[in-house]
Amino acid sequence: MSILPILTAAKVLKALAKGGFTIVRQVGSHVQLRHPKDPEVLVTVARHSRDISRKMLASILKQARLSAKEFLKLLK
Repeated sequence: MSILPILTAAKVLKALAKGGFTIVRQVGSHVQLRHPKDPEVLVTVARHSRDISRKMLASILKQARLSAKEFLKLLK
């Protein structure tokens, strides 16, 4: 069983913002974020009405170069 929760896009975006990511642009329902310390990192989060699955969250964390434990700390 995964330790990643099923979350809404708003909660994921809030946690990433807490980790230093800023929104650089939005195309439709897809929000792109960048980290100021590592501008190579570009993370895309789909802002749909349904929740983000664990598999999609794992993909977002891989893009953000964050571990699950680091992300869970940002959620608190």
